[in-house]
Amino acid sequence: MSKEFVVGITGASGGIYGVRLVQELAAAGHLVHLLLTNASWQVFREELQWNITAGDRSSIPIWFKVDPASVQVHDMHDYRAPVASGSHHTDGMVIIPCSMGTLSAIAHGASDNLLERAADTALKEGRTLVVVPRETPMNAIHLRNMLMLAEAGARILPAMPGFYHLPQTIDDLVDFVVGKVLDALRIDHNLFRRWGE
Repeated sequence: MSKEFVVGITGASGGIYGVRLVQELAAAGHLVHLLLTNASWQVFREELQWNITAGDRSSIPIWFKVDPASVQVHDMHDYRAPVASGSHHTDGMVIIPCSMGTLSAIAHGASDNLLERAADTALKEGRTLVVVPRETPMNAIHLRNMLMLAEAGARILPAMPGFYHLPQTIDDLVDFVVGKVLDALRIDHNLFRRWGE
């Protein structure tokens, strides 16, 4: 059964995590509302070596290698987008990777852009919100903000790949984290070998 998810990608290192998640959700037949911060475009250029034009939302399905019908890329300041309102039902939201700036804004109830507003909506509606911070080391402010979000109902799922599945490539490490996110969304996958299998 097709579901509807919101995926936010920020400027934290590890944009590949967000790309892989969108690919997996789209391949499973789900609709993705994609929210990209300004800094995420720079991460795509720097870390993925994409010659992508910042803000060119129409090119995202090509770069992400997904069916355009499966991804709706929203402008970060379009509050008319369906995900800005709790009356539009979604099956969950993931911010992957999540910068500490975005995490702080959500923890403190800011809604300065569509990503922050969508996250606030997920929390107020009691929907699944998975936050994948990608930062190290963390200071006390980071930890307090994560605790605030956890107490508000978010799942904190740091980008910390396991090694018991004997990863051979970077893709194996990425897939482990993305698989954990899919587990949090209760979506079946075969991205890594589970413990004991």
